[in-house]
Amino acid sequence: MAAHRARKKAAQPVFPAVMTDSARWVRHDAQKAPVRADNGRYASSTNPATWTTYEAAVGSRHGVGLGWVLGEGVGCLDLDYCIGLSGALAPWARELVDAHRTEALLIEVSQSGRGLHIFLPMEPGRGTKERAGGRRVETYPPDSGRYIAVTGQKYSHV
Repeated sequence: MAAHRARKKAAQPVFPAVMTDSARWVRHDAQKAPVRADNGRYASSTNPATWTTYEAAVGSRHGVGLGWVLGEGVGCLDLDYCIGLSGALAPWARELVDAHRTEALLIEVSQSGRGLHIFLPMEPGRGTKERAGGRRVETYPPDSGRYIAVTGQKYSHV
């Protein structure tokens, strides 16, 4: 029984306290649109009345997964198509992971299994989108009015 509990605990996503302690959680549908945990209707990434606590979001039967609305001084670097089919990280992505490793609150694999989300402390400001030389990076500051469909699957090759 102890081994079963240990496996179950290890399989649960682990988010940093700044995220789990905030009521910035939503669920999302199969198309990654945010939905409310309490009634399954669409949520808004700019209306806190449609967000909930981590515990309520995890316990909700609405939608297919969790999402977190950026804020609390936490932004996200969204790296698309940086994990190859072999599991190798693209060199440009490795540079970003290495550059942010010490300040990152969480580096997780995205839903596609081919991208990464790097959650880190960030100043408010304009977001950016870079699409050059194979790099596909979007920067979402904490005040961007965005939410991220999260997996909680830590990137283990940090």
